[in-house]
Amino acid sequence: MTSTNDIRRSFLDYFAGHGHAKVPSAPLIPQNDPTLMFVNAGMVPFKNVFTGLESRPYSTATSSQKCVRAGGKHNDLDNVGYTARHHTFFEMLGNFSFGNYFKDRAIELAWNLVTREWGLAKDRLTVTVYHTDDQAFDLWKNIAGLPDDRIIRIATKDNFWAMGADGPCGPCSEIFYDHGDHIWGGPPGSPEEDGDRFVEIWNLVFMQHLQEADAIVADLPRPSIDTGMGLERIAAVMQGVHDNYDTDTFKALIAESVALTGTAAEGDARASHRVIADHLRASGFLVADGVLPANEGRGYVLRRIMRRAMRHAHLLGAKDPLMHRLVGGLVAQMGAAFPELARAQSLIETTLEQEETRFRRTLANGLRLLDEATATMGEGDTLAGETAFKLYDTYGFPYDLTEDALRAQGLAVDRAGFDTAMAEQKRAARAAWKGSGEKASDELWYDLAEQSGATEFIGYATEQGEGQIVAIVKDGARVERAGAGEAVEVIVNQTPFYAESGGQVGDAGMLTTEGGVRAAINDVHKHLGRIFAHQAVIETGELTVGDAVHLTVDHDRRSAIRANHSATHLLHEALRERLGTHVAQKGSLVAPERLRFDFSQPTAVSADQMAMVEADVNAQIRGNGAVSTRLMTPEDAIAEGAMALFGEKYGDEVRVVSMGTNADGKTYSLELCGGTHVRALGDIGLFKVVGESAVSSGVRRVEALTGEAARAWLSSRDEKLREAAAVLKATPDEVPARVAALVEERRRLERELAEAKKALALGGGAAASAGPEQVGAVNFVGKVLDGLEAKALRGAVDEEKARIASGVVALVAVNDGRASVAVGVTDDLTATFSAVDLVKAAVAALGGQGGGGRPDMAQGGGPDGDKGGEALAAVRAKIAD
Repeated sequence: MTSTNDIRRSFLDYFAGHGHAKVPSAPLIPQNDPTLMFVNAGMVPFKNVFTGLESRPYSTATSSQKCVRAGGKHNDLDNVGYTARHHTFFEMLGNFSFGNYFKDRAIELAWNLVTREWGLAKDRLTVTVYHTDDQAFDLWKNIAGLPDDRIIRIATKDNFWAMGADGPCGPCSEIFYDHGDHIWGGPPGSPEEDGDRFVEIWNLVFMQHLQEADAIVADLPRPSIDTGMGLERIAAVMQGVHDNYDTDTFKALIAESVALTGTAAEGDARASHRVIADHLRASGFLVADGVLPANEGRGYVLRRIMRRAMRHAHLLGAKDPLMHRLVGGLVAQMGAAFPELARAQSLIETTLEQEETRFRRTLANGLRLLDEATATMGEGDTLAGETAFKLYDTYGFPYDLTEDALRAQGLAVDRAGFDTAMAEQKRAARAAWKGSGEKASDELWYDLAEQSGATEFIGYATEQGEGQIVAIVKDGARVERAGAGEAVEVIVNQTPFYAESGGQVGDAGMLTTEGGVRAAINDVHKHLGRIFAHQAVIETGELTVGDAVHLTVDHDRRSAIRANHSATHLLHEALRERLGTHVAQKGSLVAPERLRFDFSQPTAVSADQMAMVEADVNAQIRGNGAVSTRLMTPEDAIAEGAMALFGEKYGDEVRVVSMGTNADGKTYSLELCGGTHVRALGDIGLFKVVGESAVSSGVRRVEALTGEAARAWLSSRDEKLREAAAVLKATPDEVPARVAALVEERRRLERELAEAKKALALGGGAAASAGPEQVGAVNFVGKVLDGLEAKALRGAVDEEKARIASGVVALVAVNDGRASVAVGVTDDLTATFSAVDLVKAAVAALGGQGGGGRPDMAQGGGPDGDKGGEALAAVRAKIAD
């Protein structure tokens, strides 16, 4: 038997042997078409090559492209498990010519592969052509030798392909395989064409026209070829089976499901095992390509796929989570062809286990409600839409899960009633919002959210992507277009730009279009928690609602932000370990140039403590541990030890970011966080604290730098040290000792200078030995001293008091027009005179107020420095009283 892996390999090798470049599968998230939820055909990654917007170093190519059809207009989810050929995930084998060869070569290569290389019986093959494509008809007749009755002309769009309303298009030619007359059905174009006897295995698209608004306007100058062959379908043909689920890959996955559940793939269980096998593939590849379960967008489609499989695991009697235990088998079957599966195996397993554990908590309640609601219903009856909505709203059952659960019982669901209940909930929510006191300007964003849904953020996995403009806002109002020089807010359906939240600033970068429009995005704000508004200034051209745009995040800026955000998490944990578990985040700023972290702490952090914190963070950075993210409920995350961020509001699931390793091997930092982070801690480079201060009572602030900013800061400090060393004529190592010596020398000189100034001010020599004057019976010394510092007054007063033994001393020091006065009273006179009363009299004369001290020493001052004599006179008068 030819295995599926052999068929894939032989297809690619065949075309490589005929000059085609082997091109690896592109990720499932489209990189060049914002209107697609997932890559759903082999040509999608080459779309811009076909339109001439992109060039490649080859003119022919071959690939086995991963595809998903489970969301949007391309949705096969409901049929999976119940038909032979519907899948959510499938591979599309293809060969492509970008103006190199056309119909004759394409038909020749296809016919030789299926008949000569693979040995399919020619009499089992039938082809179709578009009804006006005489050239293709003749080529099949001449190259393949097919009789006229096995070259069927089809006059419908089934045999005419178009990239869209505008762009390349052309007729198709399909190859069908006849599984035999024991299966009901007729050839294409017959009344029995919907039967399973004749199965399309390959579609050759001849791109030869250009259309605008669905009308052909010209022929392409370089006609091209796009083909698509479903690997699962051709595997069934070559393995001699009619059903895709009987091929080797599916048989292996189903065998594991049977072994783990103990339920044979027979009867009602047959569809359940098929659903599990198919949805396992889709879930595994989507997670490997960066999609995680969510309540909106691609993550919501993934969650629907997962939960549908998990419900079928429940139907098979699985008592514990099952899906994650099948991942090893998936990797064994497909990991060689798709290494990303093996690389992401741990993440896939963890994601599936957590999602199934969570879903099982509500599954039993939901199924019980469903059983109660259908207990009296008979085959052909319809479940009320309100009940289906309650399942969705209360238990997280997507509508299609309820529909799928009832299918086996022959019951339908009232979709119109479901939609009515959904609309009523939105109406009530809007009414509640209007009464909540939110600002009226938010109504614009509320309308937009209802009309277009949430912006899907794809920036965890990429820094660039395609988006489609759903709205343009200028000066608080929606507009249809905006031109060069205008500042607007641009809202797209999906974006790699992070919107400001959780302390992390919004991204910046560029928005461009194929038509040459350029707009600088300076910031991104988030409205209602789900609408990303890109603050843009249009540089060239005109933007219009509906335009497809290319979005590119400023890589260097985002990298710096990621480093600072991850360093903030490490800082938080280091502070808790060094200061105590009372440390809790009270605010933060994560910007490209710096980080700021506020935390609860009753006392200042010592230099030694901060040095240890800094060392701890840098030790984690040197350890270069991986940074991983999981989706969990807030309750589960906190129970596991994750720290919630200050001021954040959490929904029913959160991203949990873990990083680093403790000495005991446990995770160093575990936090609830929706921001962007480095992939490995070594990417931070370096962490340096540049400030620690008080913010308010019980709250401290640390400011820090990382990476190049930290290196530049240290380099600047080093340069200043070298400059200081040069001035001191010393080496940098000698600077501390030399500075200490200079400081001590300065202090000594200042003391000597102060003593000299004081001696000079007091007169020194003979003047100093002159006796005091007499005011009544009291010795009095009064002097105005120019240039004496105020702080030297008390010492000078004490010296004069000691010299006269008994009396009152009043000294006024004048500096820069202001006067300071000190009055001293010897101990024997303090019962009669108070220095405080005397100094107040002097201060009043100097134009000041107050003055205070003790009965034996008081001091004050005033603005009128030229009135020192009046101040002394006021003291004399007070003594004489």
